[in-house]
Amino acid sequence: MNSITEENFKPRNYKPAIIILTIVLISAIVILLRLPGVKDFDAFDVTILPLMNAILNACSFIFLLAALIAILNGNVKVHQRFIYAALLSTLLFLIIYVIFHFIASATSYGGDGFMKIFYYFILVTHILFAIANIPLMLTSVTSAWNRNNAFHKKLSRWTMPIWLYVSFSGVLVYLLIRPYY
Repeated sequence: MNSITEENFKPRNYKPAIIILTIVLISAIVILLRLPGVKDFDAFDVTILPLMNAILNACSFIFLLAALIAILNGNVKVHQRFIYAALLSTLLFLIIYVIFHFIASATSYGGDGFMKIFYYFILVTHILFAIANIPLMLTSVTSAWNRNNAFHKKLSRWTMPIWLYVSFSGVLVYLLIRPYY
């Protein structure tokens, strides 16, 4: 018999992996944003990648809302499935984000006045919350895996709104910068 019962369940220590993964992801992104991009890249139109990322962010947002509704209605299994869908769409986003910023240099916002201030406010808050969200979401998920439900519930009260904001603001950032690609 391969099922894990309450008697033989042993929580795992995911903290080192979460710390390492967070540092590696943030470092890789910072390094990529400083690179000039691939010179004369013409294998395909790279502006399709930010569109794909906006779609993935929108999917994450919808999955997270569905997960929130499911857990508020007491449906843990549906909640888990939507959280895993949000994790998958977030992972795909990160992969495409890294590919895009390896190939292309950063795009500058071309607007001015209020819209420029608004864009940079959304962008900066998006980046700061995205950085904070990496360890938060990983810790929230692993606390659920470890059946530490009280801690999971407490931490998720912070993780869920931050993750929702990051997903929604990612779409908004794309819509605001899209004319300048």
